[in-house]
Amino acid sequence: MHAFTTLTSTAVVFDMMNVDTDMIIPKQFLKTIEKSGLGDALFFELRYDEQGDPLPAFPLNTEEGKQAKMLIAGENFGCGSSREHAPWALLDFGIQVIIAPSFADIFHNNCFRNGMLPIVLPQADIDAIKEAAGAQAELTVDLQTQTVTVPSSGDEESQSYSFDINPFRKECLLNGWDDVALILQHEEAIATWEQAHQQQWRFADA
Repeated sequence: MHAFTTLTSTAVVFDMMNVDTDMIIPKQFLKTIEKSGLGDALFFELRYDEQGDPLPAFPLNTEEGKQAKMLIAGENFGCGSSREHAPWALLDFGIQVIIAPSFADIFHNNCFRNGMLPIVLPQADIDAIKEAAGAQAELTVDLQTQTVTVPSSGDEESQSYSFDINPFRKECLLNGWDDVALILQHEEAIATWEQAHQQQWRFADA
């Protein structure tokens, strides 16, 4: 898993409420355990027509949407089933940060487990960020300072919005630690325990 420190990118706005994981990645695409290639199926039933052709008006099908690494979503994003393919599809498409008023708990945790940063902000802050995103401004997310910054525009100065994050989750993202990497932080202690266990419970020689 890659470390996450800062990200500067445009953002695509998709602020539908209660977007569930079946909308993010429909069930017919859950047969694979490969993370690559799922980006093409992201929001499949919303992005494509009945012939499988992209719908030009869908936010992620625009040229701007294809380049964005941030998604501004609506309330309760990622609800429904616990499928981990949902963050896999978003990440494979190129989305690294999702900003929303709230997330479903399991989806929220799965984002962190896969190196994505879900950011919860008040709706008023999100509305201001959406306005900048609509003007194709590049937003900057700084995990160390826990801020989302909208650049200056005209006579207006840049504006930063602070977000909260669990300290443990923050440390894992900053260091690029997934579950395996976390276990390996204790590799020496694990080896010591295994040796002691083998000595204590070894069978007598026949």
